[in-house]
Amino acid sequence: MANRLAGAISPYLLQHASNPVDWQPWGAEAFEEARRRDVPILLSVGYASCHWCHVMAHESFEDRQTARLINEHFVAVKVDREERPDVDAVYMYAAQALSGQVGWPMTVFCTPDGEPFQAGTYYPPEPRQGMPSFRQLLDAVTRAWTEQRDAVVDSAHEVVDHVTNSTVLTAAMIPATLGAEDVEMAWDRLLPEYDPVDGGFGRAPKFPTAMVHEALLRISQADALPRHQREQAAEMAFDSLEAMARGGLCDQIGGGFHRYSVDAQWVVPHFEKMLYDNALLLPAYAHAATLVKGPRKALFTRVADDLVDWLVREMTTPEGAFAAALDADSADPLGQPSEGEYYIWNPAQIQQILGDADYHDVLRMFHVTDPGTFEGYASTLQLPADPESYGAGGVRLYQRARAVLAEVRQHRAAPARDDKVVASWNGWMVSGLVRAARWLDRPAWLQAARRAAEVVWDVHRVDGRLRRVSRDGVVSEAPATLDDHGALAEAYGLLAEATGESVWADRARDLVALAEEHFAAGDGGWWDTADDAAGLWMRPRAMDDNATPSGASAMVAALRQLTRVTGEETYDARADRAVRTQAQLLRTAPRFAGTALADTVDRLVQDA
Repeated sequence: MANRLAGAISPYLLQHASNPVDWQPWGAEAFEEARRRDVPILLSVGYASCHWCHVMAHESFEDRQTARLINEHFVAVKVDREERPDVDAVYMYAAQALSGQVGWPMTVFCTPDGEPFQAGTYYPPEPRQGMPSFRQLLDAVTRAWTEQRDAVVDSAHEVVDHVTNSTVLTAAMIPATLGAEDVEMAWDRLLPEYDPVDGGFGRAPKFPTAMVHEALLRISQADALPRHQREQAAEMAFDSLEAMARGGLCDQIGGGFHRYSVDAQWVVPHFEKMLYDNALLLPAYAHAATLVKGPRKALFTRVADDLVDWLVREMTTPEGAFAAALDADSADPLGQPSEGEYYIWNPAQIQQILGDADYHDVLRMFHVTDPGTFEGYASTLQLPADPESYGAGGVRLYQRARAVLAEVRQHRAAPARDDKVVASWNGWMVSGLVRAARWLDRPAWLQAARRAAEVVWDVHRVDGRLRRVSRDGVVSEAPATLDDHGALAEAYGLLAEATGESVWADRARDLVALAEEHFAAGDGGWWDTADDAAGLWMRPRAMDDNATPSGASAMVAALRQLTRVTGEETYDARADRAVRTQAQLLRTAPRFAGTALADTVDRLVQDA
């Protein structure tokens, strides 16, 4: 049978279109075939810039013997998690319940009704470190389905019941108001998770948590809060932003930030570059630059300028919107895929490029060492100190080194670009550009934001409804989720405020009205999927911010912005009702409620 992904819009699905596995896209046809053949579903979820997705594809999905096992005993369904976050979310809940192992690629086995009974992430082609090979797993699932069908189906029912019941909110969890006590409880929980040595929150792997840093910046300016708390919040935010800006997480040559750091010191990143991380970090750095002076102000401003230069140079689509991601992998000197190869250097390369006179200073400037900070005696580039610290010629040497290394890097095999346009990610990028344009006085950034906002509005609206993804100006059938509506509505509200053009406010109103009609929940919050979306075995509803704000957080921000633009307090009242549904999360896990914390601080300031 022929692989059925050739007509997909998703670059991730297209990466698998030539596999010998008979992949099908998510849809009713796949489940109907599974029922007809009486076989389970093999659901594989990933995304185009995912390193381990590429590894498993090469090891297993390109292998003809493995493909024969899959095609004979399963209906294989491939999902791009960025195109279908609803599918990803539901099965991620199940994977957590089944194995405690979550991540991508996500590998789930389901009944023909879509109920999961086995789940994991990456599986190697041979047994490794107590993990079965992928083929062993396929054989075991096939035997269980054939010989223990009733037990498998019962297990799937139990998983569905457990996940569905564990994600239900109750009215008892929703307070009447949020106030200073909630901020204090969040603060007490947040402090122990802060890393006072290296900045940021949590341990390795360490993520940038832009929403929490923005909340800290707002706390630092909130006169309604105690002075010691304001000062400590400022120190935490500035130290973290500086540590990330100086580490390998930041692309010191090309601008922008990688996905996360594999260590706690921000030295070695996971090299993919996601639009959403950079969309959320841009306003954090621009905002911080307005609150500090001296070297930190210069550093934060340069980081923002470099980020937007990268965005314009490498991430802007021909239509004027913004592409989703750059891959973690590129080709090594032998042409084999290698993570980070595009970004790493060794001393001999630096010497050859810059010559004997300057290379020692450049090695120190970017912390390139003989042992290396990465694999194979290579180093990621860092910036431990400001160029000025190297004397009168330090800035000139820094500028020259960056320009020369950037030129040499252009001749390396570049990471692939996932050029799909995601509505919510573009919304956050537009919002970041509008805010940063105002804070740093960069009018050209406002124009870039305006162009992208127009593209998404023109391309992603079909029959009065919003779609999530497009590519090359062609929109996918994937329906928009709540975060798409909220992120775009906030972006359009910010454009209305910045340009004075009422059309943007009208568009924001339309999106909020659509969200209220199709996503509203009875307790004042929202579901993540529309009431008329194709059915899953549960309707997802995430309260927590992770790599991006939750859909609920995005909607609250949009409603606040509409109040500022229109003066209509009904939007504020609606936001007040919604943010209260996040209260329990704010009080107990504030690292995953940064937007709710920032919103609550803002309300305290307004009411003071």
